[in-house]
Amino acid sequence: MSNKTWETIGLISLFTIIIVFPAQWIKYRVQQDGVSFVAARPYFVGGESCIECHKPEYDRWLGSDHDLAMDSVWEGSVLGDFNDAVFISGRGDTSKFYTMDGRYFVYTHGVDGVFSEHEIKYTFGWWPLQQYLVPMEGGRLQVLHLTWDSRDGRWYDMSEAVYAGENVTPENWLYWTNQAQNWNGMCADCHSTNLRKNYDHVNDMYRTSWSDIDVNCESCHGPSSAHLEWAAIPEMSRPDNINTGLVVDTRLMGAREYADHCARCHLRRAVLGDHDHFGRDLLDHYIPQLTGSPYYFPDGQILEEDYVYGSFLQSRMFMNDVKCNDCHDAHSLELVKTGNELCLQCHRREVYDNYNHHFHKMADRPELQEGNHRQMVYLEGEGALCINCHMDGRYYMGVDYRRDHSFRIPRPDLSISLGVPNACNSCHKDESARWSEQYITEWYGRSRDAHYGVLIAGGENADTAALAGLIALAGASVDQYPVMVRATALSLLDNYDDESTVNAMKLHLANEDPIIRHFAVRSFHAPDVEDYKSSLVPMLSDPVKAVRIEAAYGLSMLPAAMHDSSWVKVYQEALHEYEQAMIYTADFASGSYNLANLYSRKGDVKQAESWFLKAISIDDEFFPAKINLAMLYNMQQENEKAEALFMEVLAQNPEQSEVYYSLGLLLAEMQRYTEAAKMLEKAGELMPERSRIFYNLGLLYDYLGKREKALFNLKKAMALDPANREYDAALTSVTGRQE
Repeated sequence: MSNKTWETIGLISLFTIIIVFPAQWIKYRVQQDGVSFVAARPYFVGGESCIECHKPEYDRWLGSDHDLAMDSVWEGSVLGDFNDAVFISGRGDTSKFYTMDGRYFVYTHGVDGVFSEHEIKYTFGWWPLQQYLVPMEGGRLQVLHLTWDSRDGRWYDMSEAVYAGENVTPENWLYWTNQAQNWNGMCADCHSTNLRKNYDHVNDMYRTSWSDIDVNCESCHGPSSAHLEWAAIPEMSRPDNINTGLVVDTRLMGAREYADHCARCHLRRAVLGDHDHFGRDLLDHYIPQLTGSPYYFPDGQILEEDYVYGSFLQSRMFMNDVKCNDCHDAHSLELVKTGNELCLQCHRREVYDNYNHHFHKMADRPELQEGNHRQMVYLEGEGALCINCHMDGRYYMGVDYRRDHSFRIPRPDLSISLGVPNACNSCHKDESARWSEQYITEWYGRSRDAHYGVLIAGGENADTAALAGLIALAGASVDQYPVMVRATALSLLDNYDDESTVNAMKLHLANEDPIIRHFAVRSFHAPDVEDYKSSLVPMLSDPVKAVRIEAAYGLSMLPAAMHDSSWVKVYQEALHEYEQAMIYTADFASGSYNLANLYSRKGDVKQAESWFLKAISIDDEFFPAKINLAMLYNMQQENEKAEALFMEVLAQNPEQSEVYYSLGLLLAEMQRYTEAAKMLEKAGELMPERSRIFYNLGLLYDYLGKREKALFNLKKAMALDPANREYDAALTSVTGRQE
């Protein structure tokens, strides 16, 4: 089995911010009307510095989700009941909440599951839920699993609400004192201003800092010292060419630039380092999660948390230059209008706010009523509200209902063919998708536009019938399909071993959009090594960090003898960038895993083993790390260690089909042939399309003298790959000896 199968899990990342000032500020001096204006690289001054001149904006921001994103614990910030309240979990555990001398405490199970007292130091969010942060060793702040439901005024267990059915024990990565619930790496950069994670991977500790505890002015507008200096100049003497000294001026941003600006927090992504605001692309800081499985349904609807950006970029609204602040006030975050009036800013009332468009009773009430426990309650007449048909939603974090910002037309027909949800049945829960589809046909006719979701679903299953369509979708023009959809289609070409996919990916290495270029580099493979090298080397000089480092990682698989002096320097620089980005995320299993793979490619076995073990220590169920470490041990002839790791993976997840295959080959190498055959048989059951499994199984049974089983499996391999001469020769040999 190739390492490529498992290395695809590695890097995860996010999106970029395009701003008005150059990436590197130099000190400059402007002389105008006798006034000298000197600006060095701006620094953070704190949101309170903005109030004097921007009182109306401050007043709207005050009390907003951004203002209340995080706070120190005090009487005015804590919403939860700490008045000797008691909570009994679904497991029967009893936790207590109380105060002492103005400090807030919870008595509940902590590290290793032992019940103990924990002091609450910070509040986290406020509506529709409030979480609480508990300090622990190594500078960690951990998100308490016990959460306050602000709507219903009750405590609930986040782990029971979100991870129902999973065994979240103290050993599990998801347990509240472990890394999945760590504030420093998981949450902090979107809830505070000028966040610096400061993770020390050598000593496994944090020195995380911020300039404002909440999401303040400088989170969006950047460090403001130069703006204050500009503002201090008498109004008539201010230089025209300094643009107010703002690092980020949102007034002239287009839809993509504005969305990228908000994407810093409103995007599911992987992070490449601490964010800075100085004139660089989104993919210099983040790599976006594409709109496919397991985070989205095949048609692009939200499945797991997506934080808006990935869905919004799929929308016709975005493609028609609608910006975030066309609907949301940038400071209060409230909608600029209520009900259908919000949509009627652009859409004609007589056409769309009309029974002949939506075929529902007009709404008696302006807002949707929320039910409890992941159940939305629709009142009579609310089918006429635009958002209920075009912004269906899902519950996250147990009680938080979030709407899909892809603004899609309800498609019950796709529910029938792909199993995706549709807005009609979100309301009419007792009816079937076919019932809804009959009404859609009655109202709007039988015609349906072809939907890319069919191709995405096919690509995720490596369906050859979808290949040509995926290539066409990836190559569609900017105004035909959204960039996130085209990038998703491009990434799925990696599931196919076909020359046409190589040519398609190579074409998109020169795409103008960095998202497309990044995933073209990540997915690119070529059977000819020289072709692979010549295609990726130019990408080492790409202006965007995520593209450069992906190219460097791809080229790292080539032996040093194939590195050319004409590009080795830029390669080493980009590879160093990659290494630093992974060290930044080494507090997570994926970052440590990526570093381990890098050192394994370099031949540094000791470093590779160390980073694989760190990844496993962070998340014992992060299977790729165990699998690749097992392969590393196998290469070092430490087969007993390799076997133990493979067995661990299968004990934790018996459906890991590739592991049965790898373990079967390993056991054969260890001359434990009967056990090897059992593993290969299981691999064949789980992967019946893999001809190589049956070829190896046939050879193994032939060696064991079981000719009938040998012939059966070799014939099966031939049926799957009739042109394979190796299979044909083996089958001929066994058949001849049998006769």
